[in-house]
Amino acid sequence: MVWSDEFDEAAVDTTKWVFENRNPGVNNEKEYYLQSNVSIANSNLVITAKKQTFGGQPYTSGKITTFGKFSPQYGRIEARIQLPLGQGMWPAFWMLGANINTVNWPTCGEIDIMEHINSDNVIYGTMHWNVNGHVSYGSTTTTTAGSYHIYAVEWDSNEIRWYVDNVLYQTGNIANNINGTDAFHLPFFIILNLAVAGDFPGQTVDESLLPESMYVDYVRVYKQTN
Repeated sequence: MVWSDEFDEAAVDTTKWVFENRNPGVNNEKEYYLQSNVSIANSNLVITAKKQTFGGQPYTSGKITTFGKFSPQYGRIEARIQLPLGQGMWPAFWMLGANINTVNWPTCGEIDIMEHINSDNVIYGTMHWNVNGHVSYGSTTTTTAGSYHIYAVEWDSNEIRWYVDNVLYQTGNIANNINGTDAFHLPFFIILNLAVAGDFPGQTVDESLLPESMYVDYVRVYKQTN
């Protein structure tokens, strides 16, 4: 293990994480990210979506990243997470190429370790990159999303493998930059967020369930040693 956060401190460790305070302005999402919606409780990171108007958006939520703090290149990246269930919820554990401010998205590459929408039990794992425009490759698996599970990728110079509770459900080939996958041989930073509504979950939000929270027990990164 080369990096971890067990969320055992009283507050989010700002030597490891950066808060976002902004309207992301993407995917027709309806949240404004605020630092105040991210906290530590009972040794969990808690990201909470609220019915709260702020910055022209009808909801607030939270997002943290390791941008500028930690950007692994290859390894096993995992987190133990309990997801919120409800129409309009869009929690994610994902990564972006650390050179995003230079080459922009999707050229920087994106690895979605876990995405979940609404109230079903489908988990999405996807990679995004640029080949004369945005392309993606992904698959799904099912689990009891409202319970804690370990979501992970194992990423090396040949492939990216997606797991839920150590069960492999998808493999993406990146060997020798096949199909323009050179972005996936560079450092990526880690992201945890809870979006509200958007193109993926749809624009309907079950406000009767708000506030809703995403609970993260830990994030751990391992380096391959053989």
